[in-house]
Amino acid sequence: MSRRSPALAVLTLPVLLISIDMTVLGAALPALTEDLDPGAAEQLWIVDAYSFVLAGLLVTMGTLGDRIGRRRLLMWGAAAFGVASVAAAFAPTAGTLVVARALLGLGGATLMPSTFSLIKTAFPEPARRATAVAVWSAAFSGGAAAGPVVGGVLLEHFWWGSVFLVNVPVIALLLALGPRVLPGSRDPHPGPFDLPSAALSLAAMLPLVAAVKTLATEGATVGAGVAAVAGLAAGVVFIRRQRRLTHPLIDLELFARRPFSVSVVTNLLGVFALVGLLVLLPQYLQLVLGLSPLTAALWMLPGSVAGVTGALVATRLARRFAAPGLVGAGLGLAGVGLALVGVLGGLGAVVAGFVLLGGGVALAEALTNDLILGAAPADRAGAASAISETGYELGGALGTAVLGSIAAAVFTARTGQETLGGALTHPGVDVTAAREAFTAGVQIASVLGAVVLAVTAVGARRMLGSAVEREPAGV
Repeated sequence: MSRRSPALAVLTLPVLLISIDMTVLGAALPALTEDLDPGAAEQLWIVDAYSFVLAGLLVTMGTLGDRIGRRRLLMWGAAAFGVASVAAAFAPTAGTLVVARALLGLGGATLMPSTFSLIKTAFPEPARRATAVAVWSAAFSGGAAAGPVVGGVLLEHFWWGSVFLVNVPVIALLLALGPRVLPGSRDPHPGPFDLPSAALSLAAMLPLVAAVKTLATEGATVGAGVAAVAGLAAGVVFIRRQRRLTHPLIDLELFARRPFSVSVVTNLLGVFALVGLLVLLPQYLQLVLGLSPLTAALWMLPGSVAGVTGALVATRLARRFAAPGLVGAGLGLAGVGLALVGVLGGLGAVVAGFVLLGGGVALAEALTNDLILGAAPADRAGAASAISETGYELGGALGTAVLGSIAAAVFTARTGQETLGGALTHPGVDVTAAREAFTAGVQIASVLGAVVLAVTAVGARRMLGSAVEREPAGV
Protein backbone atom coordinates (compact mmCIF):
# COMPACT_ATOMS: atom_id res chain seq x y z
CA MET A 1 0.00 0.00 0.00
CA SER A 2 2.81 2.43 0.88
CA ARG A 3 4.14 2.72 -2.69
CA ARG A 4 0.64 3.47 -3.92
CA SER A 5 -0.26 5.86 -1.13
CA PRO A 6 0.46 8.99 -3.24
CA ALA A 7 -2.05 7.78 -5.84
CA LEU A 8 -4.69 7.18 -3.19
CA ALA A 9 -4.02 10.59 -1.63
CA VAL A 10 -4.51 12.28 -5.01
CA LEU A 11 -7.69 10.29 -5.68
CA THR A 12 -9.23 11.58 -2.46
CA LEU A 13 -8.84 15.22 -3.52
CA PRO A 14 -11.68 15.34 -6.08
CA VAL A 15 -13.87 13.19 -3.82
CA LEU A 16 -13.46 15.70 -1.00
CA LEU A 17 -14.28 18.61 -3.31
CA ILE A 18 -17.40 17.02 -4.76
CA SER A 19 -18.80 15.81 -1.45
CA ILE A 20 -18.12 19.15 0.25
CA ASP A 21 -19.87 20.94 -2.63
CA MET A 22 -22.95 18.78 -2.02
CA THR A 23 -23.48 20.28 1.44
CA VAL A 24 -21.38 23.42 1.86
CA LEU A 25 -24.19 25.71 0.71
CA GLY A 26 -26.23 24.84 3.78
CA ALA A 27 -23.99 27.11 5.82
CA ALA A 28 -23.96 29.79 3.12
CA LEU A 29 -27.72 29.93 2.50
CA PRO A 30 -28.43 32.60 5.12
CA ALA A 31 -25.78 34.88 3.61
CA LEU A 32 -26.98 34.04 0.08
CA THR A 33 -30.56 34.88 1.02
CA GLU A 34 -29.51 38.29 2.30
CA ASP A 35 -27.22 39.14 -0.63
CA LEU A 36 -28.89 37.64 -3.73
CA ASP A 37 -32.50 37.58 -2.42
CA PRO A 38 -33.53 34.27 -4.08
CA GLY A 39 -37.10 33.04 -3.90
CA ALA A 40 -37.90 29.64 -2.40
CA ALA A 41 -37.68 27.88 -5.79
CA GLU A 42 -34.42 29.66 -6.70
CA GLN A 43 -32.97 28.75 -3.32
CA LEU A 44 -33.67 25.06 -3.88
CA TRP A 45 -32.28 25.21 -7.41
CA ILE A 46 -29.06 26.80 -6.17
CA VAL A 47 -28.59 23.73 -3.99
CA ASP A 48 -30.04 21.14 -6.39
CA ALA A 49 -28.64 22.17 -9.79
CA TYR A 50 -25.21 20.79 -8.97
CA SER A 51 -26.39 17.34 -7.93
CA PHE A 52 -29.04 17.01 -10.64
CA VAL A 53 -26.68 17.81 -13.54
CA LEU A 54 -24.01 15.60 -12.02
CA ALA A 55 -26.44 12.70 -11.62
CA GLY A 56 -27.69 13.10 -15.19
CA LEU A 57 -24.21 12.94 -16.74
CA LEU A 58 -22.37 10.42 -14.56
CA VAL A 59 -23.25 7.35 -16.61
CA THR A 60 -22.21 8.99 -19.86
CA MET A 61 -18.96 10.29 -18.39
CA GLY A 62 -18.12 7.00 -16.68
CA THR A 63 -18.44 5.12 -19.94
CA LEU A 64 -16.48 7.85 -21.74
CA GLY A 65 -13.66 7.37 -19.23
CA ASP A 66 -13.58 3.65 -20.00
CA ARG A 67 -12.99 4.57 -23.63
CA ILE A 68 -10.65 7.58 -23.64
CA GLY A 69 -8.83 6.87 -20.37
CA ARG A 70 -9.95 7.48 -16.79
CA ARG A 71 -6.93 9.58 -15.83
CA ARG A 72 -7.37 11.80 -18.87
CA LEU A 73 -11.04 12.36 -18.11
CA LEU A 74 -10.16 13.14 -14.49
CA MET A 75 -7.75 15.88 -15.56
CA TRP A 76 -10.25 17.42 -17.98
CA GLY A 77 -12.94 17.36 -15.33
CA ALA A 78 -10.67 18.96 -12.74
CA ALA A 79 -9.93 21.91 -15.03
CA ALA A 80 -13.65 22.41 -15.76
CA PHE A 81 -14.48 22.20 -12.06
CA GLY A 82 -11.94 24.89 -11.25
CA VAL A 83 -13.29 27.30 -13.86
CA ALA A 84 -16.89 26.74 -12.71
CA SER A 85 -15.86 27.33 -9.08
CA VAL A 86 -14.55 30.79 -9.94
CA ALA A 87 -17.76 31.57 -11.85
CA ALA A 88 -19.88 30.52 -8.87
CA ALA A 89 -17.79 32.52 -6.40
CA PHE A 90 -18.42 35.78 -8.25
CA ALA A 91 -22.00 35.15 -9.42
CA PRO A 92 -23.89 38.49 -9.30
CA THR A 93 -27.44 37.07 -9.22
CA ALA A 94 -29.28 33.98 -8.02
CA GLY A 95 -29.90 32.89 -11.61
CA THR A 96 -26.23 33.19 -12.48
CA LEU A 97 -25.33 31.10 -9.45
CA VAL A 98 -27.75 28.37 -10.55
CA VAL A 99 -26.01 28.22 -13.94
CA ALA A 100 -22.57 28.13 -12.30
CA ARG A 101 -23.71 25.32 -10.00
CA ALA A 102 -24.91 23.37 -13.05
CA LEU A 103 -21.47 23.82 -14.65
CA LEU A 104 -19.90 22.54 -11.44
CA GLY A 105 -22.09 19.45 -11.83
CA LEU A 106 -20.81 19.00 -15.37
CA GLY A 107 -17.22 19.08 -14.16
CA GLY A 108 -18.00 16.85 -11.20
CA ALA A 109 -19.56 14.23 -13.47
CA THR A 110 -16.15 13.59 -15.00
CA LEU A 111 -14.39 13.34 -11.62
CA MET A 112 -16.39 10.88 -9.53
CA PRO A 113 -16.42 7.76 -11.76
CA SER A 114 -12.77 8.32 -12.65
CA THR A 115 -11.59 8.36 -9.04
CA PHE A 116 -13.61 5.32 -7.98
CA SER A 117 -12.69 3.18 -10.99
CA LEU A 118 -8.99 4.08 -10.74
CA ILE A 119 -8.98 2.50 -7.27
CA LYS A 120 -9.71 -0.87 -8.87
CA THR A 121 -6.77 -0.37 -11.24
CA ALA A 122 -4.32 0.81 -8.58
CA PHE A 123 -5.40 -1.76 -5.94
CA PRO A 124 -6.39 -5.02 -7.66
CA GLU A 125 -5.89 -7.18 -4.54
CA PRO A 126 -9.21 -7.54 -2.61
CA ALA A 127 -7.78 -6.75 0.83
CA ARG A 128 -5.88 -3.65 -0.32
CA ARG A 129 -8.80 -2.57 -2.46
CA ALA A 130 -11.09 -2.77 0.57
CA THR A 131 -8.75 -0.51 2.53
CA ALA A 132 -8.49 1.95 -0.36
CA VAL A 133 -12.28 1.99 -0.75
CA ALA A 134 -12.59 2.67 2.98
CA VAL A 135 -10.29 5.70 2.63
CA TRP A 136 -12.24 6.86 -0.45
CA SER A 137 -15.53 6.44 1.45
CA ALA A 138 -14.10 8.28 4.44
CA ALA A 139 -13.20 11.16 2.15
CA PHE A 140 -16.72 11.21 0.69
CA SER A 141 -18.55 10.88 4.02
CA GLY A 142 -16.16 13.22 5.80
CA GLY A 143 -16.40 15.75 3.00
CA ALA A 144 -20.20 15.71 2.96
CA ALA A 145 -20.29 16.08 6.73
CA ALA A 146 -17.52 18.70 6.71
CA GLY A 147 -19.21 20.87 4.09
CA PRO A 148 -21.16 22.95 6.63
CA VAL A 149 -18.06 23.12 8.85
CA VAL A 150 -15.90 24.44 6.02
CA GLY A 151 -18.65 26.86 5.08
CA GLY A 152 -19.02 28.11 8.63
CA VAL A 153 -15.30 28.74 9.08
CA LEU A 154 -15.02 30.57 5.75
CA LEU A 155 -18.14 32.67 6.32
CA GLU A 156 -16.79 33.81 9.66
CA HIS A 157 -14.03 35.67 7.78
CA PHE A 158 -15.07 36.00 4.10
CA TRP A 159 -18.11 36.48 1.85
CA TRP A 160 -20.27 33.56 0.70
CA GLY A 161 -18.36 33.17 -2.58
CA SER A 162 -15.37 31.86 -0.64
CA VAL A 163 -17.09 28.47 -0.26
CA PHE A 164 -16.54 28.01 -4.00
CA LEU A 165 -13.22 29.78 -4.41
CA VAL A 166 -11.59 27.44 -1.88
CA ASN A 167 -11.84 24.69 -4.54
CA VAL A 168 -9.28 26.36 -6.80
CA PRO A 169 -6.01 25.56 -4.96
CA VAL A 170 -7.12 21.93 -4.48
CA ILE A 171 -7.84 21.64 -8.19
CA ALA A 172 -4.43 23.12 -8.98
CA LEU A 173 -2.78 20.50 -6.77
CA LEU A 174 -4.74 17.72 -8.48
CA LEU A 175 -3.75 18.94 -11.95
CA ALA A 176 -0.10 19.12 -10.92
CA LEU A 177 0.18 15.71 -9.24
CA GLY A 178 -2.39 13.60 -11.09
CA PRO A 179 -0.40 12.91 -14.29
CA ARG A 180 2.64 11.92 -12.21
CA VAL A 181 1.17 9.48 -9.67
CA LEU A 182 -2.08 8.12 -11.14
CA PRO A 183 -1.99 5.02 -13.37
CA GLY A 184 -3.35 5.10 -16.89
CA SER A 185 -6.49 2.99 -17.19
CA ARG A 186 -9.06 2.28 -19.90
CA ASP A 187 -11.09 -0.50 -21.47
CA PRO A 188 -8.76 -2.18 -24.02
CA HIS A 189 -11.70 -3.11 -26.26
CA PRO A 190 -14.29 -0.41 -25.67
CA GLY A 191 -16.17 -0.43 -28.95
CA PRO A 192 -17.78 2.71 -30.38
CA PHE A 193 -19.27 5.38 -28.13
CA ASP A 194 -23.04 5.43 -28.68
CA LEU A 195 -24.24 9.04 -28.76
CA PRO A 196 -27.97 8.13 -29.01
CA SER A 197 -27.64 6.15 -25.77
CA ALA A 198 -25.97 9.11 -24.07
CA ALA A 199 -28.81 11.38 -25.21
CA LEU A 200 -31.42 8.88 -24.05
CA SER A 201 -29.81 8.60 -20.61
CA LEU A 202 -30.14 12.36 -20.19
CA ALA A 203 -33.67 12.33 -21.60
CA ALA A 204 -34.60 9.76 -18.97
CA MET A 205 -32.75 11.15 -15.94
CA LEU A 206 -33.46 14.86 -16.14
CA PRO A 207 -37.29 14.71 -16.53
CA LEU A 208 -37.52 12.13 -13.73
CA VAL A 209 -35.45 14.31 -11.44
CA ALA A 210 -37.55 17.35 -12.39
CA ALA A 211 -40.72 15.40 -11.65
CA VAL A 212 -39.50 14.41 -8.20
CA LYS A 213 -38.46 17.98 -7.46
CA THR A 214 -41.83 19.34 -8.57
CA LEU A 215 -43.72 16.78 -6.51
CA ALA A 216 -41.66 17.72 -3.47
CA THR A 217 -42.10 21.48 -3.87
CA GLU A 218 -45.50 21.92 -5.56
CA GLY A 219 -47.34 18.63 -5.16
CA ALA A 220 -48.89 16.43 -7.85
CA THR A 221 -49.06 18.92 -10.72
CA VAL A 222 -49.73 18.25 -14.38
CA GLY A 223 -46.17 19.29 -15.19
CA ALA A 224 -44.76 16.75 -12.76
CA GLY A 225 -46.87 14.00 -14.31
CA VAL A 226 -45.82 14.90 -17.85
CA ALA A 227 -42.15 14.99 -16.85
CA ALA A 228 -42.40 11.62 -15.08
CA VAL A 229 -44.06 9.96 -18.07
CA ALA A 230 -41.52 11.46 -20.48
CA GLY A 231 -38.60 10.30 -18.34
CA LEU A 232 -39.98 6.80 -17.93
CA ALA A 233 -40.64 6.50 -21.65
CA ALA A 234 -37.09 7.57 -22.47
CA GLY A 235 -35.82 5.12 -19.84
CA VAL A 236 -37.68 2.23 -21.45
CA VAL A 237 -36.25 3.11 -24.88
CA PHE A 238 -32.78 3.42 -23.33
CA ILE A 239 -32.95 -0.02 -21.70
CA ARG A 240 -34.19 -1.68 -24.87
CA ARG A 241 -31.37 -0.08 -26.85
CA GLN A 242 -28.75 -1.28 -24.34
CA ARG A 243 -30.00 -4.85 -24.69
CA ARG A 244 -29.59 -4.73 -28.46
CA LEU A 245 -26.15 -3.14 -28.65
CA THR A 246 -22.94 -5.16 -28.80
CA HIS A 247 -21.17 -2.39 -26.86
CA PRO A 248 -23.85 -0.76 -24.68
CA LEU A 249 -23.41 2.43 -22.69
CA ILE A 250 -24.45 0.49 -19.56
CA ASP A 251 -23.90 -3.21 -19.03
CA LEU A 252 -27.34 -4.17 -17.70
CA GLU A 253 -25.96 -7.49 -16.51
CA LEU A 254 -24.40 -5.61 -13.62
CA PHE A 255 -27.85 -5.13 -12.13
CA ALA A 256 -28.44 -8.88 -12.17
CA ARG A 257 -25.67 -9.18 -9.57
CA ARG A 258 -27.47 -8.64 -6.28
CA PRO A 259 -24.48 -7.31 -4.32
CA PHE A 260 -24.11 -4.60 -6.96
CA SER A 261 -27.76 -3.58 -7.32
CA VAL A 262 -28.61 -3.73 -3.60
CA SER A 263 -25.48 -1.78 -2.71
CA VAL A 264 -26.29 0.99 -5.20
CA VAL A 265 -29.82 1.40 -3.80
CA THR A 266 -28.49 1.29 -0.23
CA ASN A 267 -26.02 4.07 -0.98
CA LEU A 268 -28.74 6.20 -2.56
CA LEU A 269 -31.01 5.99 0.47
CA GLY A 270 -28.20 6.52 2.95
CA VAL A 271 -27.07 9.70 1.21
CA PHE A 272 -30.73 10.76 0.90
CA ALA A 273 -31.03 10.91 4.69
CA LEU A 274 -27.57 12.35 5.35
CA VAL A 275 -27.68 15.21 2.85
CA GLY A 276 -31.30 16.00 3.66
CA LEU A 277 -30.35 16.74 7.26
CA LEU A 278 -27.15 18.56 6.29
CA VAL A 279 -29.15 21.08 4.25
CA LEU A 280 -31.40 21.85 7.23
CA LEU A 281 -28.98 21.62 10.12
CA PRO A 282 -26.86 24.76 9.51
CA GLN A 283 -30.02 26.85 9.12
CA TYR A 284 -31.38 25.42 12.37
CA LEU A 285 -28.19 26.13 14.29
CA GLN A 286 -27.77 29.65 12.93
CA LEU A 287 -31.30 30.97 12.47
CA VAL A 288 -33.17 29.09 15.21
CA LEU A 289 -30.53 28.74 17.94
CA GLY A 290 -28.81 31.99 17.00
CA LEU A 291 -25.28 30.60 16.63
CA SER A 292 -22.65 32.30 14.49
CA PRO A 293 -21.50 30.42 11.34
CA LEU A 294 -18.23 29.48 13.06
CA THR A 295 -19.88 28.27 16.27
CA ALA A 296 -22.43 26.28 14.28
CA ALA A 297 -19.59 24.74 12.28
CA LEU A 298 -17.76 23.69 15.43
CA TRP A 299 -20.87 21.98 16.81
CA MET A 300 -21.10 20.01 13.56
CA LEU A 301 -17.45 18.97 13.68
CA PRO A 302 -18.08 15.81 15.81
CA GLY A 303 -20.39 14.51 13.09
CA SER A 304 -17.69 15.06 10.47
CA VAL A 305 -15.16 13.17 12.58
CA ALA A 306 -17.67 10.36 13.09
CA GLY A 307 -18.14 10.06 9.33
CA VAL A 308 -14.43 9.62 8.70
CA THR A 309 -14.08 7.21 11.62
CA GLY A 310 -17.04 5.08 10.55
CA ALA A 311 -15.59 4.52 7.09
CA LEU A 312 -12.10 3.74 8.35
CA VAL A 313 -13.20 1.21 11.00
CA ALA A 314 -15.41 -0.60 8.49
CA THR A 315 -12.49 -2.57 7.08
CA ARG A 316 -11.36 -3.77 10.50
CA LEU A 317 -14.88 -4.75 11.53
CA ALA A 318 -15.32 -6.64 8.25
CA ARG A 319 -12.44 -8.94 9.24
CA ARG A 320 -14.55 -10.26 12.10
CA PHE A 321 -18.16 -9.83 10.97
CA ALA A 322 -20.05 -10.43 7.73
CA ALA A 323 -20.65 -7.39 5.54
CA PRO A 324 -24.49 -7.66 5.34
CA GLY A 325 -24.88 -7.49 9.11
CA LEU A 326 -22.49 -4.55 9.35
CA VAL A 327 -24.34 -2.65 6.61
CA GLY A 328 -27.63 -3.16 8.43
CA ALA A 329 -26.11 -2.14 11.76
CA GLY A 330 -24.59 1.02 10.31
CA LEU A 331 -27.85 2.16 8.75
CA GLY A 332 -29.76 1.24 11.91
CA LEU A 333 -27.38 3.40 13.94
CA ALA A 334 -27.89 6.25 11.49
CA GLY A 335 -31.66 5.87 11.81
CA VAL A 336 -31.41 6.16 15.59
CA GLY A 337 -29.46 9.38 15.11
CA LEU A 338 -32.16 10.93 12.93
CA ALA A 339 -34.82 9.76 15.36
CA LEU A 340 -33.03 11.66 18.15
CA VAL A 341 -33.21 14.84 16.10
CA GLY A 342 -36.87 14.24 15.24
CA VAL A 343 -38.11 13.32 18.71
CA LEU A 344 -35.97 15.37 21.08
CA GLY A 345 -34.63 18.37 19.18
CA GLY A 346 -32.38 20.91 20.84
CA LEU A 347 -28.62 21.37 20.50
CA GLY A 348 -27.56 18.23 22.41
CA ALA A 349 -29.86 15.88 20.50
CA VAL A 350 -28.94 17.45 17.16
CA VAL A 351 -25.20 17.05 17.75
CA ALA A 352 -25.55 13.47 19.08
CA GLY A 353 -27.92 12.56 16.26
CA PHE A 354 -25.57 13.94 13.62
CA VAL A 355 -22.69 11.90 15.10
CA LEU A 356 -24.72 8.67 14.87
CA LEU A 357 -26.03 9.54 11.41
CA GLY A 358 -22.63 10.43 9.94
CA GLY A 359 -20.81 7.47 11.49
CA GLY A 360 -23.51 4.93 10.64
CA VAL A 361 -23.93 5.93 6.99
CA ALA A 362 -20.16 6.02 6.46
CA LEU A 363 -19.72 2.57 8.02
CA ALA A 364 -22.38 1.04 5.79
CA GLU A 365 -21.27 2.70 2.58
CA ALA A 366 -17.59 1.84 2.95
CA LEU A 367 -18.70 -1.81 2.74
CA THR A 368 -21.26 -1.39 -0.03
CA ASN A 369 -18.73 0.51 -2.15
CA ASP A 370 -16.32 -2.41 -1.89
CA LEU A 371 -19.11 -4.79 -2.90
CA ILE A 372 -19.83 -2.62 -5.95
CA LEU A 373 -16.22 -2.62 -7.14
CA GLY A 374 -15.82 -6.32 -6.42
CA ALA A 375 -18.87 -7.17 -8.52
CA ALA A 376 -17.77 -5.16 -11.57
CA PRO A 377 -15.37 -6.46 -14.25
CA ALA A 378 -12.17 -4.43 -14.48
CA ASP A 379 -12.85 -3.28 -18.06
CA ARG A 380 -16.24 -1.86 -17.01
CA ALA A 381 -15.06 -0.23 -13.80
CA GLY A 382 -15.81 3.26 -15.07
CA ALA A 383 -19.39 2.46 -16.04
CA ALA A 384 -20.00 0.58 -12.77
CA SER A 385 -18.53 3.45 -10.78
CA ALA A 386 -20.71 5.91 -12.66
CA ILE A 387 -23.84 3.94 -11.78
CA SER A 388 -22.75 3.91 -8.14
CA GLU A 389 -22.06 7.65 -8.12
CA THR A 390 -25.36 8.34 -9.87
CA GLY A 391 -26.99 6.72 -6.86
CA TYR A 392 -24.94 8.92 -4.52
CA GLU A 393 -25.72 12.15 -6.30
CA LEU A 394 -29.36 11.36 -6.97
CA GLY A 395 -29.74 10.44 -3.32
CA GLY A 396 -28.25 13.77 -2.29
CA ALA A 397 -30.47 15.68 -4.69
CA LEU A 398 -33.58 13.83 -3.55
CA GLY A 399 -32.66 14.32 0.10
CA THR A 400 -32.42 18.06 -0.49
CA ALA A 401 -35.62 18.21 -2.53
CA VAL A 402 -37.81 15.87 -0.47
CA LEU A 403 -36.68 16.41 3.12
CA GLY A 404 -35.89 20.07 2.52
CA SER A 405 -39.25 20.65 0.89
CA ILE A 406 -41.13 18.83 3.66
CA ALA A 407 -39.51 21.09 6.24
CA ALA A 408 -40.26 24.14 4.06
CA ALA A 409 -43.90 23.07 3.58
CA VAL A 410 -44.43 22.75 7.34
CA PHE A 411 -42.82 26.16 7.88
CA THR A 412 -44.88 27.86 5.16
CA ALA A 413 -48.14 26.28 6.34
CA ARG A 414 -47.60 27.64 9.85
CA THR A 415 -46.20 31.07 9.03
CA GLY A 416 -47.21 31.99 5.49
CA GLN A 417 -43.56 32.83 4.75
CA GLU A 418 -41.33 31.13 2.16
CA THR A 419 -38.02 31.00 4.05
CA LEU A 420 -36.95 31.41 7.67
CA GLY A 421 -34.22 33.86 6.69
CA GLY A 422 -36.75 36.05 4.95
CA ALA A 423 -39.24 35.76 7.80
CA LEU A 424 -36.74 36.92 10.40
CA THR A 425 -36.19 40.17 8.48
CA HIS A 426 -39.87 40.72 7.61
CA PRO A 427 -41.59 43.37 9.73
CA GLY A 428 -44.55 42.12 11.71
CA VAL A 429 -43.50 38.45 11.75
CA ASP A 430 -43.56 36.68 15.13
CA VAL A 431 -39.90 35.61 15.35
CA THR A 432 -40.50 33.03 18.07
CA ALA A 433 -43.36 31.42 16.15
CA ALA A 434 -41.28 31.38 12.96
CA ARG A 435 -38.41 29.60 14.69
CA GLU A 436 -40.77 27.08 16.27
CA ALA A 437 -42.33 26.40 12.86
CA PHE A 438 -38.95 25.78 11.28
CA THR A 439 -37.98 23.48 14.14
CA ALA A 440 -41.19 21.49 13.64
CA GLY A 441 -40.38 21.12 9.95
CA VAL A 442 -36.87 19.86 10.68
CA GLN A 443 -38.22 17.34 13.20
CA ILE A 444 -40.87 15.97 10.83
CA ALA A 445 -38.31 15.63 8.02
CA SER A 446 -35.92 13.86 10.41
CA VAL A 447 -38.55 11.34 11.47
CA LEU A 448 -39.26 10.53 7.82
CA GLY A 449 -35.54 10.10 7.19
CA ALA A 450 -35.27 7.79 10.20
CA VAL A 451 -38.06 5.60 8.84
CA VAL A 452 -36.35 5.41 5.43
CA LEU A 453 -33.08 4.35 7.07
CA ALA A 454 -34.77 1.72 9.25
CA VAL A 455 -36.48 0.11 6.26
CA THR A 456 -33.25 0.27 4.25
CA ALA A 457 -31.27 -1.34 7.08
CA VAL A 458 -33.62 -4.34 7.25
CA GLY A 459 -33.87 -4.72 3.48
CA ALA A 460 -30.12 -4.43 2.85
CA ARG A 461 -29.34 -6.92 5.62
CA ARG A 462 -31.71 -9.52 4.23
CA MET A 463 -30.99 -9.09 0.53
CA LEU A 464 -27.21 -8.87 0.88
CA GLY A 465 -27.22 -11.76 3.33
CA SER A 466 -28.65 -14.09 0.70
CA ALA A 467 -26.20 -12.94 -1.99
CA VAL A 468 -22.87 -12.32 -0.27
CA GLU A 469 -20.75 -15.16 1.05
CA ARG A 470 -20.61 -15.36 4.81
CA GLU A 471 -16.85 -14.94 4.61
CA PRO A 472 -15.87 -11.47 5.97
CA ALA A 473 -15.21 -8.89 3.30
CA GLY A 474 -11.86 -7.40 2.51
CA VAL A 475 -9.65 -10.36 3.51
